[in-house]
Parts: sequence; structure tokens; C-alpha cells
Amino acid sequence: MDKRTTIIEAAIAVFGEKGVEKTTVSDIVKRAGIAQGTYYLYFPSRLAVMGGIAEHVVARMLQRLHAQLDGLSPAAQLDALAGAIFAVVEEQHQVVALLYSGMTQTDEMRRWEAIYAPLYDWLQQVLEQARAEGAVVGNVQPRYAARVLVGAIEAAAEQVHLYAATAPDEARAHRAELERFIRAGLGRDQAL
Repeated sequence: MDKRTTIIEAAIAVFGEKGVEKTTVSDIVKRAGIAQGTYYLYFPSRLAVMGGIAEHVVARMLQRLHAQLDGLSPAAQLDALAGAIFAVVEEQHQVVALLYSGMTQTDEMRRWEAIYAPLYDWLQQVLEQARAEGAVVGNVQPRYAARVLVGAIEAAAEQVHLYAATAPDEARAHRAELERFIRAGLGRDQAL
């Protein structure tokens, strides 16, 4: 594992234990087993690591999407998209919660679109293929729809897994409603 990844994983662990406010760079480097100067080679401040943590979450999301959806038709990928993202948010709910508390306190929030670019790009390609195959209506604009879909799915997943203690049946119903909404918005029912 490279040093940057080691620092990010140590920061996730320490922020999770101590909270964002009480964690120091010294705590992070101690957990990472590196010198304090090494930390500053990668991140200019204590909270600058939040961007790296966000990259970590997006990478996990992309790994899940590739693992579950590669090889499926674009239509099937769109149908399974919400489930895959919900699963990552549920698994990573503590990290996602810490991101929200830390990202808002730093300039890293300005990098949000760049951090999410690989996810947006992947979904844009899926949408372009789906549109070419007639699996979504022709007026869907993949570049913008990708961002809208990721935002809607993440917001719903966070509502279920971060902000409230949602019962499993209610979480499934929430996701099912979101999936119906996405199908309607993409014209999936009309396109078929």
C-alpha cells in the first residue's frame, strides 16, 4: 500500500474513533506509522485528507459497480445502479458521515465534482449506450443525467442509512420508489 493510501486509511480510523474535531495530524501519523512531515507531503492540513477520503469512497463505489454490473446490458446496469450505490453507502455509512462533517470545514468541498468525475464518466457511458440501444428515451442528456442520478441515489441512500435508523423493509421500499422514479425519469418504461 502506498503512503497516501496508508494516511487516508489511518485518518478514516482515527476520525471514526475520536471524531473530526478532536483528531490531530499527530494522531493520524501515529496510526499510519509515518513521520509528521510525510503527512504534509500529501496533505497540506489536517482536514485536507477529507478529499482523499472522498476519493476512497468513490473508488469503493466504482469497484462495486464494476463487480456487480460489468457484463450486463446498459438497461440492466441502470436497473441495478441504485442497489449497488445503496449497498456501498450502507457499508461505508460511518465514513460517509464523517466526510460530511469534515468536507464542509475545508476547501476540499470545491473538489467534489473532480472527485466524483470517474463515477460520472462511467455512468455517462452507460447512459450513452442505453440511449443508443433505445433503452432510455432519446432526449436524455447523459452528461447531466449522470450527475442527477448519482446525486438522487446518494441522497436517498444517505437518508436511509445515515440520518435515521430505518427498518430494512422501509429501506427497501424507499429504494424501490427511487428505482421507479429513475425508470420514469429516463423513460425506461416508454423506451421498452
